Amino acid sequence: MAKNPFSAKMASVNPFNLSDSEEEADRRPNETVDTQKSPSDGAPGPSPGNPFSPPADTEPRTLLLSSNRTSPSGEGSGSGSGSTAATSAMAATAETRISVDGIAAQLIRDQYILTALEFHTELLEAGRELPRLRDYFSNPGNFERQSGTPPAKDQVLGPGGPMHRAGSISTLDSLDFARYSDDGNRESDERVAVLEFELRKAKETIQALRANLTQAAESEGPSQERKNFKSSPEIQEPIRPLEKRALNFLVNEYLLKNECKLSSITFSDENDDQDFELWDDVGLNTPKPPDLLMLYRNCGAPLPSPQDMVNVSVGVEFADLPGNCTAQEPPKKLDLSPNSTALVEYRSSGAAEQGDCYLLSFLFLFPWWCCRKLSPAFQQALLSFCRTCSDSRLGAEVSRIADSEESVLLMLGRCLPHIVPNVLLAKREELIPLILCTACLHPEPKERDQLLHILFNLIKRPDDEQRQMILTGCVAFARHVGPTRVEAELLPQCWEQINHKYPERRLLVAESCGALAPYLPKEIRSSLVLSMLQQMLAEDKADMVREAVIKSLGIIMGYIDDSDKYSQGFELMLLSLGDPSERVVGAVHQVFIPAFAAWTTELGTLQSSLIPSLLARIEKLLMQGEHVLDEHKLHMFLSGLQSLIPPLFAVVLQNAPFTSRAKLNGEIPTIEVTRFPRPASPLQDVATIIGSREMLSALLLLYDYQLEHEGTTGWDSLLWVVNQLLPQLIEIVGRINVTSSTCVHEFSRFFWRLCRTFGKIFTNTKVKPQFQEILRLSEENVDTSTGNDILTKATVPIYATGVLTCYNQDEDRKLLVGFLEDVMTTLSLSHAPLDSLKAAFVELGANPVYHELLLTVLWYGVVHTSALVRCTAARMFELCSFSMLLEIIIRPDFFFLLLQYFQSY
Repeated sequence: MAKNPFSAKMASVNPFNLSDSEEEADRRPNETVDTQKSPSDGAPGPSPGNPFSPPADTEPRTLLLSSNRTSPSGEGSGSGSGSTAATSAMAATAETRISVDGIAAQLIRDQYILTALEFHTELLEAGRELPRLRDYFSNPGNFERQSGTPPAKDQVLGPGGPMHRAGSISTLDSLDFARYSDDGNRESDERVAVLEFELRKAKETIQALRANLTQAAESEGPSQERKNFKSSPEIQEPIRPLEKRALNFLVNEYLLKNECKLSSITFSDENDDQDFELWDDVGLNTPKPPDLLMLYRNCGAPLPSPQDMVNVSVGVEFADLPGNCTAQEPPKKLDLSPNSTALVEYRSSGAAEQGDCYLLSFLFLFPWWCCRKLSPAFQQALLSFCRTCSDSRLGAEVSRIADSEESVLLMLGRCLPHIVPNVLLAKREELIPLILCTACLHPEPKERDQLLHILFNLIKRPDDEQRQMILTGCVAFARHVGPTRVEAELLPQCWEQINHKYPERRLLVAESCGALAPYLPKEIRSSLVLSMLQQMLAEDKADMVREAVIKSLGIIMGYIDDSDKYSQGFELMLLSLGDPSERVVGAVHQVFIPAFAAWTTELGTLQSSLIPSLLARIEKLLMQGEHVLDEHKLHMFLSGLQSLIPPLFAVVLQNAPFTSRAKLNGEIPTIEVTRFPRPASPLQDVATIIGSREMLSALLLLYDYQLEHEGTTGWDSLLWVVNQLLPQLIEIVGRINVTSSTCVHEFSRFFWRLCRTFGKIFTNTKVKPQFQEILRLSEENVDTSTGNDILTKATVPIYATGVLTCYNQDEDRKLLVGFLEDVMTTLSLSHAPLDSLKAAFVELGANPVYHELLLTVLWYGVVHTSALVRCTAARMFELCSFSMLLEIIIRPDFFFLLLQYFQSY
């Protein structure tokens, strides 16, 4: 086993005894670890006084700290006089201690980096710091070399100089110490753990050393001297080391960038104590400032306020500076020449910290834009010929250049109120981005309120495009500032203009309430905003304003979530349905009712409350108006009920037994264009309510199959339509006065839309049987002696025109013709009034599509064997429209029909 080179005479020689002072190494240069040539063979060998040379009794494979080895010859082992002298010297110096700096130098020389780092850590923990190790580990250049290439002899750090850097950069944090260890196995867990610990300790040490080095560089110079400079500003404070190194680096960088290479070389030679290729050499924790060109253009970091920004080329009076119109009294003259007292005071006051020191250093580096000996009076008189204006508001604003984001906003807040009135009305929307940006970011609430007031009053009577721009700005503002500020800043602007004399401004308010609805707190949506719109709906006389109110109310209904507001929403629907303006009523059907129905669907009250409430009002209206029916109210309620058909059908589909089986994968047939009636708006499109046309198509396939093959068992939503809604509607129809063409037309349209929406299978299997059961028009049930009372009601024309005309195939047309012929026969033979048949003829005759069908029914009556039936057919000619009469005239049997008509009288 190899002996430890430090084991010889360990009792008397302790190489790690740290009681020596650092100066001891300097006093004993003969004890350094420099290698010398062997006098015997010229080979490198240990010096005679080297404490690291092995004793004579060491084995040949002794581990040495030095990278040099003794001569392999016997002469180096101890023969001859030289060996005897070395042995004597070793014995004489047995009690001599090895220098700490010598140990460090030998470890660094032989690249035992981890050992040196561990040695350095132990010294620090013991309260001693070795300059050699501190300097070595604090310099990143010592750890830069080509990856995988061992350091050359002249590239390592010896006692005389630093390691030269190679092209590839590597620091202590990323150095692979495993390459330089003499242990061949680096994959053992124990060695990995040791290396991780050493690396962690190294990182901590480096960070601490960096901070200490920068702090030491910044604080060089006696503090008492700086105090003297502060107390005596007329005395120039000498440049500090950190400032000098920073300025040197920037100057050298400037020279290189501008192709002054010879000057750069000369400058580097004159400052050979600084590395101009690495900023870390200036200060490890000091950020690099902008280059000299940027310092020249921007004057370094901005000064504290716009009032402090002056022209440093001349001394001027502060009262005459632009932008200082509001100063109470002018300060004394400020001179910022490079050697001025003011600059010295500013620099020594502590304000010239990291950012400002760059500016001050630059001022001293380039003495100015200042060698003239003009008197202040002459300078001021000379400047008076400059045609500037700083004694007015606008002159002050122009002179006071903004130097930060906040100052720009403050400037805009001051200037915009004066700019807006001077811009053409047709172009004022161009100001909206500036107003909004300033209102969003301005720090003063009063200024923000003023700017928003300007926004809402930007144009006296804004047109559609201008209102859209303003609303877009309001929405952008709301997105940016959030619900709280929208409530506190935007809504008051709306409230102030709710009774403005110009309808365009009130229209802007109504539209703003809807546009801002998604960005308001929910409590405000269902209280303040709802009340504002309700007031405008009841009081505003302009149709376009009430129309906008209805649309905004619809948007509110799309976001409201307070179930207590359901009754208020229902009353708003009835109030708006009764509005005298068609524009307002149209907006109700397009926006408000679909949005309100969607909310009631979520609440589960569409079938249980909303539709039954409308039916109850219709029944009450019919009971009160047995003689004089309020047709306007009937139309109002029935049209509202008609607009609820699409959401009702969507509820039926979404609550069907097959809903979970609807899949969108595979081929799904497209929906026929004529499958549904044309919706009044996209909100009444069933596909929009469901979510997509693909999902609706998939549900319709399952819907038709369920009705045709599996029935309605367990389908509560559809059973409610079949067992409650349809019977109630048919009963209401039976109480309508058949002579009211308006009521017949309204109910016909309602049933036509209901049957078209729910489909042909539903119409044939659920709707028609309930009507046929009441009308009893099968041939065996036709009674020629007594009239069927139901045939004289509005049920006949509504069933004929609202149900039997839903589909126009041959079997459907035959069913309609047969029904009208049976009604004509029954009413004629029973001497019953013909009002129901006439109502059916009038309603069908309004559509040219049914002219041929009606002529077929008339021909049936003309050729009937009963004179009563022929007489009824003749009277039906009185109801024919002019276009229908033209079609009759050109028929070859016209004269026969005409003869029958006269014979009937």
